[in-house]
Amino acid sequence: MRHLTLTVALSGLLGLGFYAYAAQQGPSPSTDKTAEKVADKPAAPPARPVAVETAVVRPVDLQDEASAVGTLKANESVVLRPETSGRVAQIGFRDGAVVAKGALLIAFDDAVQAAEVQQARANVAVARNNFKRSQELLSRQFVSPQALEAAAAALQVQEAALQVAQAKAARMRLLAPFRGVVGLRDVSVGDYVKEGETLINIEDIATLRVDFKLPETRLPQLRPGQKVELSSDALPGRTLSARVEASDPQVDVAARALAVRARLDNPAGLLRPGMFVRVRVLFGERSGVLMVPEAAIIPGQQPSVLKVVDGKAQPAKLRLGLRRDALVEVVEGLAAGDVVVTAGQLKLRPGMPVKAVGEGVPAPAKGDAKAAG
Repeated sequence: MRHLTLTVALSGLLGLGFYAYAAQQGPSPSTDKTAEKVADKPAAPPARPVAVETAVVRPVDLQDEASAVGTLKANESVVLRPETSGRVAQIGFRDGAVVAKGALLIAFDDAVQAAEVQQARANVAVARNNFKRSQELLSRQFVSPQALEAAAAALQVQEAALQVAQAKAARMRLLAPFRGVVGLRDVSVGDYVKEGETLINIEDIATLRVDFKLPETRLPQLRPGQKVELSSDALPGRTLSARVEASDPQVDVAARALAVRARLDNPAGLLRPGMFVRVRVLFGERSGVLMVPEAAIIPGQQPSVLKVVDGKAQPAKLRLGLRRDALVEVVEGLAAGDVVVTAGQLKLRPGMPVKAVGEGVPAPAKGDAKAAG
């Protein structure tokens, strides 16, 4: 029995060893079938390109300028008010008329003031005669030098009184301080006007001032005589030329902006003070400026675009500059000839294949940017 048991055990071990050897030497039939199924399965097709619109980054010649809104002001402007109360006796102008410097605009009843002037003149004449008489008597030694000094002082007092009376009389006449256009009056002959009441305004509109503000970053480029172009809704299609006259020495702390004033000739009187104008300050022309459509810019903490590299979308971070007519200046991040996606960015992820269905950059506006090549 012991020999039989040992024989059976050895036979079983040999059988197990042979089975293990056979399993290692070749795959089982089921394994072969699985491998055949995997081999027969077709490979997954590649991802289809996403159709997007693109534009080519091209260098252009760009007019460097700054835009602002401005307000027109008269070269000289004043509102006339009487320095004393009185009744209007004469009006020497027509509403909206051009008047010369020194022209009589409004005269008040000055009968009392005229009488005071006559009285003062008579007193001056008496004082002057007394002074001459004192000089003659002193030459004959009939009076003392002190008497002559008293007569001279009396003459000076009367002459001063005459000047006061004449000044009071002059206040009864309002004269044009400069050549200009008078406004619309609200008084008539016979009206009683109080001291300081507004009567009429006069404006010198042959030359106008344009006040506007520019960012403080433009200060190094700003200088007197800078060319300024103006446009107004009142004159559609027309561009007017002005020149920078001066800038405020202090920057507005709240807006970080610099107040600038330009001067504009207005001989025909087409523009009026108080009108709104659009201002373009021209600083010169820059060549080789890279521009891309605004539609290509992906907003964020740092602007970026998706550019096409070897048929795939790749992100590129940018540093931007001026914006002009739906175009944006690229200061850093792109090179001439790069192709950027302008429509369809929402469908893309970095590395996805793309297919351009429209390629080209919008033409710059005439006079603003012209293609360099």
